[in-house]
Amino acid sequence: MRLLLVEDHVPLADELTAALTRQGYAVDWLADGRDALHEGQSEPYDLIILDLGLPGLPGIDVLQQWRAGGVTTPVLILTARSSWAERIEGLKAGADDYLTKPFHPEELQLRVQALLRRSHGHANQPVLTSAGLQLDEGRQCVTRDGVDIQLTAAEFRLLRYFMLHPQQILSKSHLSEHLYDGETERDSNVLEVHVNHLRRKLGRDVIETRRGQGYIFGSGTS
Repeated sequence: MRLLLVEDHVPLADELTAALTRQGYAVDWLADGRDALHEGQSEPYDLIILDLGLPGLPGIDVLQQWRAGGVTTPVLILTARSSWAERIEGLKAGADDYLTKPFHPEELQLRVQALLRRSHGHANQPVLTSAGLQLDEGRQCVTRDGVDIQLTAAEFRLLRYFMLHPQQILSKSHLSEHLYDGETERDSNVLEVHVNHLRRKLGRDVIETRRGQGYIFGSGTS
């Protein structure tokens, strides 16, 4: 899952980027509201974490312009402002959730997880369940028939994306856009290797190849 973090306080941005990366997210970071406006409109992010007090263009204006322009990406607002009026203003502008600074990193992690699941029609349960698999995002481990199967970091990121998009044809280019940040070189051959590793661990019927189209997760399972 690819996230955009818009935060002008560099130490906090570094801390959040490191934490979210450890949780298996690809993170792009921006510190200016004008840059964020453009990137949010042009890049396929799965979720945006947006500070309100930004240079260049205030976060609330960025959010309003995103929504006016048809951007439907879930947005979690971060702000040091704690008044009810400002929270309501953010929600009216189109925010999906609100987190007031200071906050515990685990709370941000759980809110991000909940927003991503909800935006893809999944209940916010302790584990993500699809195609007979249970994915524990905290442990980055998958369970099948009561047996834990260990995953590498890359396998975890890929499987989580598949499980949030069951029965959907996903091209290699689409997967690359959502699994890697803007600075990472995208290699479809590496992606194919990770798919084959998941098949060996989970069974070949879990991920089907559609020639000329991409992959579909869960098509061969009930």
